[in-house]
Amino acid sequence: MLLIEAMLSLSVLTVLGLILLKLSINILQPRQWTLQSTLSDAYMTYERAYAERIPFDDLLATDSPWPVYPQTTTTSIEVGRLPGGQIVTGQVTRTRHQIESGAAGTEATNPLAMKIWRAQSVLSYKVGDRPYLKSRSVIRAQ
Repeated sequence: MLLIEAMLSLSVLTVLGLILLKLSINILQPRQWTLQSTLSDAYMTYERAYAERIPFDDLLATDSPWPVYPQTTTTSIEVGRLPGGQIVTGQVTRTRHQIESGAAGTEATNPLAMKIWRAQSVLSYKVGDRPYLKSRSVIRAQ
C-alpha cells in the first residue's frame, strides 16, 4: 500500500511540475517578443539617424544608399543578439521618393526651388515562422 501511495504522489507531483513548466514558458514567450521588438526598434532608430545625418548631396548622388523609387537597395543585416547569443537577422530595403509639391514645379509654384525627398527604410525579419516589417521615413528638404 505504501508503494502505491508513493507512486501516486510522485505522479501528481510530476503532473503539477509539468503544468508549472508550461505556465513559465507561456510567461517567457512575450518577453522574447519584447526583446526582439526592442532590437528591431533600435535598428530602425539607427536607420532614421543615418537618413537625417547623410549630407544632402550624398543622398541625391547616383550611388546613394537610398536610390530613387522604383529602384531599391536591399542589404542583409544583423539586427542584434538576444540573451544566450542568438543572432537576429533581417533585411533592410531603402528607397527615396521625390515629393512633387515642393521639388518639381515652376517658379510660380516653387519660388524657392526647394528639393524635398522622403527617404524610406523598411526592415523585414522573422520571429519563428512569422514575417514582420518595420518602416521609418525621413523627410529631407534643401
